[in-house]
Amino acid sequence: MGQDRGRYDFYIGLVLAISSSIFIGGSFILKKKGLLRLARKGSMRAGQGGHAYLKEWLWWAGLLSMGAGEAANFAAYAFAPATLVTPLGALSVLVSAILSSYFLTERLNLHGKLGCLLSILGSTTMVIHAPKEEEISSLEVMSKKLVDPGFMFFATCVIIVALIFIFVVGPKHGQTNIMVYITICSVIGALSVSCVKGLGIGIKEAIGGQSVVSNPLFWVLLLSLVACVSTQINYLNKALDIFNTSLVTPIYYVFFTTSVLSCSAILFKEWEHMGTDDIIGTLSGFVTIIVGIFLLHAFKDVNVSLATLAVSVRKEEKPGSAPNGHSSYELLHNDATGDLEDREMGLPFDSISRRNGSTAST
Repeated sequence: MGQDRGRYDFYIGLVLAISSSIFIGGSFILKKKGLLRLARKGSMRAGQGGHAYLKEWLWWAGLLSMGAGEAANFAAYAFAPATLVTPLGALSVLVSAILSSYFLTERLNLHGKLGCLLSILGSTTMVIHAPKEEEISSLEVMSKKLVDPGFMFFATCVIIVALIFIFVVGPKHGQTNIMVYITICSVIGALSVSCVKGLGIGIKEAIGGQSVVSNPLFWVLLLSLVACVSTQINYLNKALDIFNTSLVTPIYYVFFTTSVLSCSAILFKEWEHMGTDDIIGTLSGFVTIIVGIFLLHAFKDVNVSLATLAVSVRKEEKPGSAPNGHSSYELLHNDATGDLEDREMGLPFDSISRRNGSTAST
């Protein structure tokens, strides 16, 4: 019965995590559509200090969708392992990219389509190999896990690293090195997910009729979560303001998810009950998602399609064969390469801009 209950909770958490990605991914599209509608009406844009979006129902629909997604994500941690829930957050990027190509006329190039496919395959692999049972079922068990020497050492190292980057490294190199602010957000994120996990278990107990308000651990987790999330938002906004979003998003996802998986392995010990094949499968799925997110973001402004690939790999048939019995492939390859170089020198590839929801070729 306990094993069946664990699997039942696992699938509830899985559905909540996927629903969260759909809601969050869709929220960006709704907000963008609302802002574009205001721009067409001539209203002052949000980037210029305008607040007309507060009167736009599409923007509010996006905000409510974002809230629903975050709530579903919060609830997912109460049912499914963090090893599963956190990596599936990449699906929100995939949902946003696909919906943008349909509703915002933003072009999804060949790299983006391959990135979406790899993200789906990686997520599926992680779902198949993720741990199906939870080791923590109450705040009492959570309190014992938090005082484990391994986690205490990990949390101490995280706090020390974060303080060094905030007060020493950040003021000197934060404006020039993209890794500084992202590192702060990522290491703090590991602790914030642990707090979310504990609060989710506490709320789950409260729904079951147990009193958690009188438990000091519940309030410690709540205050710690507020402090961690505030720090993350502050430094993530700084990173986004200084550096390109297409670089910040995939790097932050990789570092944040790696920190969460490390923390989960130490605190919840989810990996102890996984076989070697499941561990390899989970790591392989995670790496596949990383590659997919990289392809989706790094090349989104490059105009690459099957048509351009056909030009680059085209083989022209020529009669005859090369001397000494060798095939004419090498000669054809050289001719095709020279022809392609001439094309590149005279006609550079198009650059697709996605800013402000429009597609422009330069």
